[in-house]
Amino acid sequence: MTADFDSVLMSKHRLRSGMVAATSAIWTVLASSATALEVRVAPDRPRLGDTLSVMVRTDDPDLPHPTVSVNGRTYETFLVGTNRYRAFLPTTPLEAPGTRTLQVSGDGAVETVSVVVSDRSFPIQEIWLSPETNAIEGTDYEFDLVDAFKQLVSPERLWTGPFRPPSDGPVTTVYGVRRYYNGEWAENYYHRGIDYAAPAGAPVLAAARGRVALVGRESQGFELHGNTVGLDHGQGVTTIYLHLSRIDVREGQLVEAGQPIGAVGSTGISTGPHLHWGLYVRGESVDPLPWQSLGLK
Repeated sequence: MTADFDSVLMSKHRLRSGMVAATSAIWTVLASSATALEVRVAPDRPRLGDTLSVMVRTDDPDLPHPTVSVNGRTYETFLVGTNRYRAFLPTTPLEAPGTRTLQVSGDGAVETVSVVVSDRSFPIQEIWLSPETNAIEGTDYEFDLVDAFKQLVSPERLWTGPFRPPSDGPVTTVYGVRRYYNGEWAENYYHRGIDYAAPAGAPVLAAARGRVALVGRESQGFELHGNTVGLDHGQGVTTIYLHLSRIDVREGQLVEAGQPIGAVGSTGISTGPHLHWGLYVRGESVDPLPWQSLGLK
């Protein structure tokens, strides 16, 4: 089995961070004395790790875009059609399950809608690191660049339809795995992505249309992540590709879904050739699988 240990080592030192269109959805008409808001939240039975897609329909296109607030954080919405706006809200395995109270503001009204996020059972692994591996701490340089990349919120949506798997290799580690490292429970750790096993040099493909916003090289200080590419897909959605043996793109380049961006490797903290692929929404790692199976338009 291959695995990467970037997340747990980052959490020891500086870890600062760590659709979903369903066939059925919750529609709530929220009315005030002057205006009405229509709100749709999908999926209708979300679990920890899911992305909440919040669609808002307003009456007046000339007013500012609506906002959605939850747990003290406010998310802007983006125009997706006539008087229709959308925000993506992440959930993670480290959160408590239960009711989320969303405040939706728009058309001069402030209303609330409740969404129940169910618990979810994540696998648990025990990992033993060699003293040499355990001693690697990473660099401020890579942490600063990766943290800034994950927080990108570009207004233009570049992708359409489902995200595709970035590798043809089999999945060896799923999203959300919790771990013991050298017998000690990693309290704030979960596996922030999916690992694909593949031979060194196998192609790594862009999961969706996006702009290359991060290129990091092991030779320049990416000790944990190894050779890394990050794609900005717009509206707070980013994907990251770690441990590459080769990088075939440059920062600022627009790439299409399925376009080769590098090759599988074992750079950084890695036990063997594999691709670690993560999908982030507004800086938080979410489960990529719903984005592959359902997609967002």
